[in-house]
Amino acid sequence: MIANRFVLTMATAALACGVASAQNIKPGLWEMTQSMHGQSGGKDIGAAQAQAQRELAALPPEQRKMVEAMMAKQGMSMSAGGNTMRVCISKEMAERGQPPAGQGSDCKMEWSPRQGNTISTRFTCTNPPSSGEGTIVFSGSESYAMNMKVTQMRSGKPETMTMQSTSKWVGADCGNLKPLAPGK
Repeated sequence: MIANRFVLTMATAALACGVASAQNIKPGLWEMTQSMHGQSGGKDIGAAQAQAQRELAALPPEQRKMVEAMMAKQGMSMSAGGNTMRVCISKEMAERGQPPAGQGSDCKMEWSPRQGNTISTRFTCTNPPSSGEGTIVFSGSESYAMNMKVTQMRSGKPETMTMQSTSKWVGADCGNLKPLAPGK
């Protein structure tokens, strides 16, 4: 479960940064669906996600609703298609192109100049130690797809995983979800 939280935090940081770095994206509520592949702690990430989904489904209805409500407050949900997260991009963030960052990620992002509808990115994080690179391909101002390769150190050994995501603009109103903090 710790590996899932790490991966979700990294994916959130990377995906949210990708959204805000585009110069023509819409501010508001964005929904990101992510799937991850590879190993973490010697375990297959996909299998761990499936196990977490089974455990959630097996909870008594009251407990499951409580867990789902806690996740929803943070804009997260789990489904067979992958983890889904909602993030709020403020008008100012969209205008500045200032990337938000996942909490506790301590990441430094590097962006290539946009080439048509594609941006390449690299990042390094100190807490937890990790690095990665990927591409973001925009389909207008309301959707994009991203592929990332992430390497983290675990017990002195590197572990590599890949993340794919699709993101879409949901609407101008973020509801109770607050914009993410600006990145470094």
